[in-house]
This record gives sequence, C-alpha cells and structure tokens, in this order.
Amino acid sequence: MLDLKFIREHPDVVRSAIEVKRVELDLDELLRVDAELVALRQRQEALLADRNANAKLVPKASPDEKAALIHKGKDLGEQIKANEPAIRAHEDHLKVLLLQVPQIPDDRAPIGTSDEENVELRRHGELPTFGFQPKDHVQLLEMHGWADFERVAKVSGSRSYLLKGDAARLELAVLMYALDFLADRGFTPLSTTALVRPETLVATGHFPGGEDQVYKLEGEELMLAGTAEVPINSLYAGEILSGDDLPLTFAGFSGAFRSEAGSAGRDVRGLMRVHEFKKVEQYVLCKEEDAWGWFDAMLENAEMMLRALGLPYRVLANCTGDMGRGKVYMNDVECWVPSEGKYRETHSCSYLGDWQARRTGLRYRDADGKVKFAHTLNNTGLAVPRVLVPLLEVHQQADGRIFVPEALRPYLRGREYLG
Repeated sequence: MLDLKFIREHPDVVRSAIEVKRVELDLDELLRVDAELVALRQRQEALLADRNANAKLVPKASPDEKAALIHKGKDLGEQIKANEPAIRAHEDHLKVLLLQVPQIPDDRAPIGTSDEENVELRRHGELPTFGFQPKDHVQLLEMHGWADFERVAKVSGSRSYLLKGDAARLELAVLMYALDFLADRGFTPLSTTALVRPETLVATGHFPGGEDQVYKLEGEELMLAGTAEVPINSLYAGEILSGDDLPLTFAGFSGAFRSEAGSAGRDVRGLMRVHEFKKVEQYVLCKEEDAWGWFDAMLENAEMMLRALGLPYRVLANCTGDMGRGKVYMNDVECWVPSEGKYRETHSCSYLGDWQARRTGLRYRDADGKVKFAHTLNNTGLAVPRVLVPLLEVHQQADGRIFVPEALRPYLRGREYLG
C-alpha cells in the first residue's frame, strides 16, 4: 500500500508503476473516490461542528429559542446520520482500490512484461561435465529406492512427493544447514505455522490477486500459506516498535502450500513443482536507511549457501512485469539443472519498502521520537524439495552415488557419498 498523500501528489509516477507492473487499476477512479470522500468528510465535519455549537446555545436560550435550537439539533443529527452510509461506502471502495496500487519500482529494475525480459547480472560456478550419461533426479531417486511417486500419488494426487532413506535425510540436512547458516549470521530461527487468517495474505500483498494460488480450509477462516513470510509479516501488526529494536532478522522454517493454478502440464514429473514443500525463509524488518544493505546481505546469504553446496547458479534482475505488485526491487537466483540444460529458480530476493508495513500498521519510533513505517525484505534461505533437483543431478557419480558437499556432511553422519 502506498501513502495516499503520495498518490495525490505524484499521480504520474503511480500511473507509470501501474503500467510497467501490468496492474489492472483505474487510477482516475481512485482519485475521484478519494476526492469525493474528502468532500463528504468535510461536509460531515461542518455538520458536527454546527451541531456542537448549537448544543452549547441550548442551556442559555429562552424557552422560545430553546425549542427551535432543539429542533435544529435533531435536524443536524439526522443529516449526520444520513451521510454515514455514503462515507462508509466511499471508505470501503477506496480501501479496495488502494490495496491494488503497486509499489514504485526502483530505477534499476528492467522494464518488461514477463520473466523472459529479466536481465542476467552474474553467474557463478562451472557447469558440470560428465564422462557418462547422466540421469535426471527422478531416475536417481528411483534407482536408489529413495522416492515412491506412484504410491504417494494414490494418497495425495499429482504434484506430491515422498522421500525415503538417504533422500529424506538429505532433505532434512539441507533445512538444518540453512537454519544454522542463518543463525550464525544473527538471524533468529523461527518454526512457524502455515495456517493463517486471510488478512495476513492481504498484509503481504498476496491478496488481492493471488487467491487462486492459496488453499483454503473449508468451513474455517484459515488458509495455508506458501511461505513463512506470511505469518512473520503480521507478527508485529499494529505495533509501534522502538527504533533501537531494529533490525529484526528471522530465519523462518515452515511447511508451504501452493495450488500451482495456471501451471497445468508444467513440471508435473518429479520434485520441481509440488503442492506442499518445506522452506527456510529469510525475513527482515528494518529502517529505510538500512534496507539496501540488508537486500545485499540476504542475497549474499543465498549465494554463499549455493556455493557451499557446489551448485552453479546465476542472479537475475527481475523486470517490472515479473517482480510482483509490492516489490521495489527483486533478484531471482537460478541453479543449473543438467537434465534440462538450463537454470531454474531456487530463490527470490525482494525489497518492498514500506508497502507491507502500511498494510499491517507496523511502525517504529526513531531516536527523535518520530514514528515511521518499517521497511520489509524477504529472500529464500533454502527450499526443499526443489533445491534437491540440482543437488542430486550436479553431484551424481558414474555409479549413481551422490557426492555430499562438505557443508552437509555434519548433518549426514559425516558421509561423503549417498547411495
């Protein structure tokens, strides 16, 4: 959500953001509703002031004057009451429109309409070469009896998975490594719920617009979040924190659920795109002046973990049409998947300015006593099973064994190979 005063004073800037982020919103309608609401409130305030002034005259009035004043007071009260529905309707309408206003993208964000126009910033790591015919991750899992896609599909349908034996241990090892890595850098580990109220998804900006991606519990006002960002973002909703307490940095572990609406036929096989997964998420609440430093730090955290896992990757600057409504700036990180011969997304690092904090009402008091909105950022730590796809494929050996990167060995009983 943007500051309404900013929208009034900079309509051309907001209109440009609406255009480059491909948001369906009539800004003229928003400004009209806002102007009408201002006029209605001014009229209401004038009536309230008139009624208050009239009420003060009643005790001192003569009997004849008193009757007229009482009648006038009743008439003013009726007018005030009659105006209330129109004011509420305009307030509700304006709120709906304000929730659709996108964040202003940073000048560094490329202008574009889809992920095909994202701009590569850098690459790291040499692509693997194999002196044998490499297998894809599904073949590797089935070769070792580490997965049972057929049976789990009977239980949970498509886009479900079940890992066994060493693969299950590997999945947990990746998560524990991510938590330890981030904890060593001052992030507070959180084990969070995935069950959230709908308003928390409004607070992050997933709603309105992303309702078809979220599972809802029938008969309950609860939904299943697709990232720990959702519950963490609302933990301090409505509060005014001390500036001395910022930044707040979290490594949130949770189950995650996504319906994958619109992905029919894509990545149906294997672990790349599943309905339920697990993730460690980086989340930061900070002051505006510290935000870009945290963006760089969170991105570096992700890159350091991927380097420790021995995974070739590249970093992309997301274009305006692929960065989401609330983002100021966003970088995706993609890992090399040998079986596909291309990089696939494993991380999304995002800076949202005060866009989310305005939705949650999260503020802080600075050293001068001034109350300001906090700024929020998030980035994937590591997500499984997706990152297992490049991990298994890149580190496969000719005999099918999987080389274990040194960073994961403490979580796998010191083993150098799996299988």
